[in-house]
Amino acid sequence: MQRHVARKIAETITNEQIKKMLETAKDGIQDWTKASSVNKGISKGVGWNILAKDFDVEKEYHILAKINMVREFGEFLPVELKPEKKQKAAPGNVVHHEPDFSNYE
Repeated sequence: MQRHVARKIAETITNEQIKKMLETAKDGIQDWTKASSVNKGISKGVGWNILAKDFDVEKEYHILAKINMVREFGEFLPVELKPEKKQKAAPGNVVHHEPDFSNYE
């Protein structure tokens, strides 16, 4: 997830929603040895230990911590918080001419 998208989510997400995301991630991540999304030099397991191991719903977290949690585990966000994927606009008026194969006959 791109940082600016994660920041927008982190500005409005509640600690209860973060907790739900982390619980889903805990059960959903199959390979904890994969590189972290936040820091490619560490694994997802190390990222979990830094960001989520001692998560407390009652604590007020710094925006940077929330951004990193969302970037690392954002694929497990509750549906209502997942950013909409933009679809490429279908071309409007497409100009078309039948191909001229007269030189190949």
